[in-house]
Amino acid sequence: MIIGVVYLVYVKRKERQLIEQVTPITRGEWSERRVVLNLLKGGINPKAIFHDLYIQKPNGEYTQVDVAVATKAGIIVFEVKDYSGWIFGNEHQRYWTQLLAYGKEKHRFYNPVMQNSGHIQAIRQCLPQNPGIPIYSVIVFFGNSEFKNVTCNANNTFIIYPRSIRQVVAEILMQPNANYGNKYEIMDVFAKAVQNGNDPMIVSSQINSAAYYGRNTPQSTYTISLNSLFRFGRFSHRRGFW
Repeated sequence: MIIGVVYLVYVKRKERQLIEQVTPITRGEWSERRVVLNLLKGGINPKAIFHDLYIQKPNGEYTQVDVAVATKAGIIVFEVKDYSGWIFGNEHQRYWTQLLAYGKEKHRFYNPVMQNSGHIQAIRQCLPQNPGIPIYSVIVFFGNSEFKNVTCNANNTFIIYPRSIRQVVAEILMQPNANYGNKYEIMDVFAKAVQNGNDPMIVSSQINSAAYYGRNTPQSTYTISLNSLFRFGRFSHRRGFW
């Protein structure tokens, strides 16, 4: 038992050291840092991973991006969710549904595909020297959640469980190399966006903006009926790549 505890402490320490190559261990949510750790263990250069970014939009507001990665195939933008229960939704619905207690408790939350699409749009607007760069959207559901009726046909979009992070990244990296106009532009934008997260005024502004548009916490209702259900696989159904 003692050996097991010592080994666990050693593993946790090594994981912390890995994460701190990219981001402070106290920054952001635990699930976001797990994405960072998965990427690092998958061989992604820590200098190419950016966590907890605050991108300024043309209207002056800020949008918060959980994790962004610059790769040879393009940019990967992660939206991280941490939910329990059954998840229902598709790319066109403004709100998705979370069911708990075998359908007795119902919550709705903003469509993560739309949410990450907004993040990607804000990123594109900051990259005039890279107008055609491929950007992939990856939505990762942590927690004890199960996809019951989740569909998505959006291009370059993946909806996955954490165990599939490395597999999805590997699949993306198999695509043709992206034609970067100016790599330094991307790195500068992302580095500045990370620094924005150190400004309490920017963070507060983004939180208030997200709350105004109903993108912070799930809204609760109650239900006693369910539609027909089916098991959702490792990947979302999606159309081809760039």
